[in-house]
Amino acid sequence: MAGQLGGIPILVLKEGSERTRGREAQSTNINAAKAVASAVRTTLGPKGMDKMLVDALGDVVITNDGVTILKEMEIESPAAKMMVEVAKTVDEVAGDGTTTAVVIGGELLKKAEDLLEQELHPSVISLGYRLAAERAIKVLDEIATGIDIEDDEELKKIARTAITGKFAEDSRDFLAEIAIKAVKAITETGHEGKRVVDTDNISVEKKVGGRIGGTELVQGMAIDKEVVHPGMPRKVEDAKIALINAALEVKKTETSAEVKIRTSDQLKGFLAEEERMMRRIAECIKESGANVVICQKGIDDLVQHYLAKDGVVAVRRAKKSDMEKLEKATGGKIVTNVEELSKSDLGHAGLVEERKIAGGKMLFIEECENPHALSIVIRGGTEYVVDEVERALHDMLRVVGCIIEDGKAVAGGGAVETELALRVREYSASLKGREQLAVDKFAEAMEIIPRTLAENSGLDPIDKLVELKAAHERGEKNAGLDAYTGKIVDMWQGGVIEPLRTKRQSVESAVDAAVMILRIDDVISSKKGAPPAGGAPPGGMGGMPPY
Repeated sequence: MAGQLGGIPILVLKEGSERTRGREAQSTNINAAKAVASAVRTTLGPKGMDKMLVDALGDVVITNDGVTILKEMEIESPAAKMMVEVAKTVDEVAGDGTTTAVVIGGELLKKAEDLLEQELHPSVISLGYRLAAERAIKVLDEIATGIDIEDDEELKKIARTAITGKFAEDSRDFLAEIAIKAVKAITETGHEGKRVVDTDNISVEKKVGGRIGGTELVQGMAIDKEVVHPGMPRKVEDAKIALINAALEVKKTETSAEVKIRTSDQLKGFLAEEERMMRRIAECIKESGANVVICQKGIDDLVQHYLAKDGVVAVRRAKKSDMEKLEKATGGKIVTNVEELSKSDLGHAGLVEERKIAGGKMLFIEECENPHALSIVIRGGTEYVVDEVERALHDMLRVVGCIIEDGKAVAGGGAVETELALRVREYSASLKGREQLAVDKFAEAMEIIPRTLAENSGLDPIDKLVELKAAHERGEKNAGLDAYTGKIVDMWQGGVIEPLRTKRQSVESAVDAAVMILRIDDVISSKKGAPPAGGAPPGGMGGMPPY
């Protein structure tokens, strides 16, 4: 990139930089975003297919979870990366609906291309899309229905909808029950009596071996640690648990110091004092009344020996996150000084037991009274199965959490998108300016979801779209496509329900990404290590490939 000043060229960018401007830049960006949308489009819905992703090291991921696919794909294009950010945002806020958001975003850009060809300015298209999104959010709020969160059957419908189409679908009822119990247990009352669900309080441990039906919810915590000493009991009932964030070892001096021992008596005294300190640590634990010790740092062999003699179970090097969850599960307090450990700091559990699972050992801290943190131990035949069940469970936990927090849901199966298309089209007729064209295109873009559901189910998308529109024009706002029978049915009665937050976030994020990409008219990229002007391209000369 260079300018001219009195015939002298002025270099602004370093050599090797690339610049794309105007329509070419817009076209490149739109095509990159559309490519991302088309990559995940076939995974949408109950009949969606899976993707196999292989990274540079040969590690394999098999999934149909939108956000996982986009995270694992090594995307170069900056515009495509924006679509990946859309999926991440939706995943963080709502847990589900990532594929929907990316597919709608891609379709909005595809429709914008038509408008750009009609010489409509990008800022007019952006305004139209923003107006349409505002109207769509209002319509969503109108058509959303309240859910009785005490009714587990209603919650189960929402959890089942989130897992439909995923690998673990066969076990959806069983997994839905686990998700609902877990989320209800960790629900807390926050500011002004609002329900708050922090799914980080649910710890998920994966163990290969067995089948999905062996997945269990622990009323407490399961930590991937084994008891440190063979002389310790493997099972403790009515456990009093000390949570210690301090090394149960000889304290090292704060400053660097040297001790010179000249006689054997001095050495004996030195070792005796060390032993006394170790015994003192074990005595402090015993005096507090603890019979289980979970330590975040190391435990000296001698301390292990004394604890084993006292019949105390101990594990070491527990993760910080596990320690924090154990506080919530057992009601104990993390102590940083063993000398100050008291009875009031101890947590309680009905049972602490070490169990062998799939060739490894785990410590189960169960039967906690009113635990505010729980563990789910996922089982499955292979690593790929266990990973996919974890992703499905993540979506279920998040959607159940959204419903418990918000209490509002909408029908799935393309019903919402068809209703939004209808209502946004009606709204576009009331506009006078050029943005009316963009609002119309927004309505068309919404129809990509029912169209994709039909395509992925092997049905004729045009026929099904016509039937769907007709049903909605008759006022059947919950009419959607049953992917299994191919019929247009009431999705709410069919139990296909999604949280309002999921749909809302999908629409908002898709519009944000589309508008941001549309407004770019100049792409300036500085290449790292660009070859000098006139130099040979990287990779050497052409010809036969080397052996």
